[in-house]
Amino acid sequence: MTVPLSILDLAVIGKGQTAAESFAGSVAMAQRAERLGYRRIWYAEHHNMRSIASSATSVLIAHIAANTSSIRLGAGGVMLPNHSPLTIAEQFGTLETLHPGRIDLGLGRAPGSDQNTMRALRRDPMAADTFPQDVLELQGYLTGHTRIQGVEATPGKGTNVPLYILGSSLFGAHLAAQLGLPYAFASHFAPNALQDAVAAYRREFKPSEQLQEPYVIAGVNAVAADSAAEAQRIFLSVKRERVSFFLGGGREFTDAEADLILDSPQGQHLAQMMKYSAVGTPAAVRDYLEEFTRHADADELIIAHQSTGTEQRLRSVELVAEAAGLTRV
Repeated sequence: MTVPLSILDLAVIGKGQTAAESFAGSVAMAQRAERLGYRRIWYAEHHNMRSIASSATSVLIAHIAANTSSIRLGAGGVMLPNHSPLTIAEQFGTLETLHPGRIDLGLGRAPGSDQNTMRALRRDPMAADTFPQDVLELQGYLTGHTRIQGVEATPGKGTNVPLYILGSSLFGAHLAAQLGLPYAFASHFAPNALQDAVAAYRREFKPSEQLQEPYVIAGVNAVAADSAAEAQRIFLSVKRERVSFFLGGGREFTDAEADLILDSPQGQHLAQMMKYSAVGTPAAVRDYLEEFTRHADADELIIAHQSTGTEQRLRSVELVAEAAGLTRV
């Protein structure tokens, strides 16, 4: 591969699995990714989702960091309107102080939840409107140039934790370019605006103290297996689980029911969300990722290794690394 590869770990709680088992799987993935030469692993903030365990993102990062030694770890991302910038500066300043040079902070403006959960989070429905100002306030705490007189982040001040703007639309692209920050596009689940957003970001980019040249990270799904048939079987299982997750309302569909839904307009929409997916043997996945890199005009790929089980996911992590020629540590 001509670009670095990273991992987006959704900390999935699989069927019959507990959150503790999910976290154990995340530790195993991080340790393996570190040995195999992946650049970073990010964890996303989600709330009130029974199959995703990464709700307390900074706490999970701390646990993974304590069980690894060199791989970069971060949020992909923290949904900043759910929090005060000072709180996030203190959390990630603490992480950077404990694990110097290893912490990233990706920022999004979506709620990471539904309307009821937003109320439970005490989130102001208008909070997303001040996202640009909140990013600057957070940046001020981390660089030591506070924007709130007399208020500093301890720990946090002077840690210079690198910020990344996450997005799935042109809004994030324009903001990242204006602030001179790296831009990560969520093309692993929101593919439609990828090329337009990246083009706008590169065209409008203004150098900053953090970043002199534009830097794009693009999300992509991957299922690598020892045979093409096995990879397709795993990918179908993943899509069936998505049907239950998004449309089941708390119940699990049978495989036959899920397949019928996948053939419906609703199911086709779910499948479209996973448009950018590398599925097959290691060589096929490598070729897809190389073509996707050119298509996305990306400087780095962040891969969501899709699977219904931890061992399958770890195998995919390993096969992609070997096929891509990553350097083992």
